[in-house]
Amino acid sequence: MKGGVFSILKARFLIHEDAVKNWRFIVFIILLAILMIANTQRYEQKVFEIAKLNNEVKELRSEFVDRRSELMKLKMESTISDKMQEKQIFPSTVPPIKIEVKKEEEKGFFKRIWQ
Repeated sequence: MKGGVFSILKARFLIHEDAVKNWRFIVFIILLAILMIANTQRYEQKVFEIAKLNNEVKELRSEFVDRRSELMKLKMESTISDKMQEKQIFPSTVPPIKIEVKKEEEKGFFKRIWQ
């Protein structure tokens, strides 16, 4: 046991004849560690990007609501009549009249064309 711990601390397993297997494993472990660090870095970047986009969506949504309420105010009849009074255009005092147009019977019209 004592000799095993000292041999590990002195890294004798790296200089023996069969040390090539150990070096391959160490290089493999290092490559996996580098790959894991790079993957974690990309993951964190995507999380930050998603948070940024969520904030942007919230800002755009609130701006949309503000613009929609502003549009509703502008579309109100009182706002329009105030704007038109500045140009000396006043609302009509006579209510509108509905005009109905009766069409001729279309079947008879098409029969005359095809005959």
